[in-house]
Amino acid sequence: MNKDEMLKIVERKNIKFVQMQFMDILGIVKSVSLPVSQLEHALDEGVLFDGSSILGYATIDESDMRAHPDTNTFQILPWSDGNLKTARMICDIYESGGRRFAGDPRYVLQKTLEKARKMGYVMNTGPEFEFFLFKMDGEGNPTNIPMDSGRYFDLLPMDESERVRKEVALMLDDLGFDVEATHHEVAPGQHEIDLRYTDALSSADRILTLKHAVKNVAKMHGLHATFMPKPIYGENGNGMHIHQSLFTLDGENAFYDPDGEKGLSDVARHYIGGLLKYAKENCAVLASWANSYKRLVPGYEAPVYISWAFHNRSALIRIPAGRERRTRAEVRNPDPAGNPYLQFAVLLYAGLKGIEEEIEPPKPVEKDLFHMDEKTREKLGIESLPESLGHALKVMEESDYMKEALGSHIFEHFLHIKKKEWEDYRSQVTPWELETLLGVL
Repeated sequence: MNKDEMLKIVERKNIKFVQMQFMDILGIVKSVSLPVSQLEHALDEGVLFDGSSILGYATIDESDMRAHPDTNTFQILPWSDGNLKTARMICDIYESGGRRFAGDPRYVLQKTLEKARKMGYVMNTGPEFEFFLFKMDGEGNPTNIPMDSGRYFDLLPMDESERVRKEVALMLDDLGFDVEATHHEVAPGQHEIDLRYTDALSSADRILTLKHAVKNVAKMHGLHATFMPKPIYGENGNGMHIHQSLFTLDGENAFYDPDGEKGLSDVARHYIGGLLKYAKENCAVLASWANSYKRLVPGYEAPVYISWAFHNRSALIRIPAGRERRTRAEVRNPDPAGNPYLQFAVLLYAGLKGIEEEIEPPKPVEKDLFHMDEKTREKLGIESLPESLGHALKVMEESDYMKEALGSHIFEHFLHIKKKEWEDYRSQVTPWELETLLGVL
């Protein structure tokens, strides 16, 4: 869509504001709303902002930045209307001198996708997006009390949580996001929305908007939506399984080979080999919060051990049923609280290194890894993911692959921010410690 076409649509649809959106390196959505009278100027010049106020972006002496809207992302937000009818565009970030900013997570993914394109591939992804809907207290503050008592695939009487999920699905379909399915998940108050496969950049852009939609619609119904990985002790946490594949530039699925073992091509096997080899090193980005590692424990369907399988859901990587165009790998340790641009980028970079280095994965393991003893796992060469954010950051810090994948700016800023989070977290005195120890020590 060119500028003139967009301005005509804005006028015809009676749009009042346009949000310019982007993400910080942790995955928090940033936005500035412009009255439509300023849209033409923003399209020509971008929007000036203070990069030093965005976490992980810039220091005070190099803070002037511009957000240039990507006109391909122009969409009217269906939860806005009347005098507040709003459209949105996702922005690419530039330095004051006109260069792309190395700390823009969207740019990291774009560069990695260009690397794939030069190798002859396009990355497609389909995320399974989980979230909780919680009640608010009498003062309007969020609690972690589930709105419903449903379990996996339960058909419940129509309540507010069911309405939220269905309204979000309808709105996302209005945006052209192709919602594939929605359903209740395993834990009380937990829901899932699955988006249909598309190219990785569009998919990451859609996650940005999906988060905004879920929180807005939940609030309209007096509920709090959260993507926190593990908000309730003893229940499953929120994951974001990422289905992914490579297609050739002429539209064929590069993961499929009718003559390959179980229909997998050499490209698919080597891609999986790369994902497995670098699984420890990219874990800090795929599961990027201290709370993420309370989800990644045995017994709650979240992966702990580095292996792959066709049917075994305790494995880190699963190859779902479906071949030809549907051949894909599902990576199961990412969660929806992270930055989708960086998550997709590090997964793709690992897979591409697997292809370049022709990394052969070990044999798939179809046995339940959670009930396998440690000696058996050692005999099979099955290692574990990092057990904490601190552990994951230490592995990442020593990784040349992660510095290549993220670029030095995001690599260094991410480690700096997350180390501070980890130090703050591990110095806290928790309610469990007080309840368990205070009276007996």
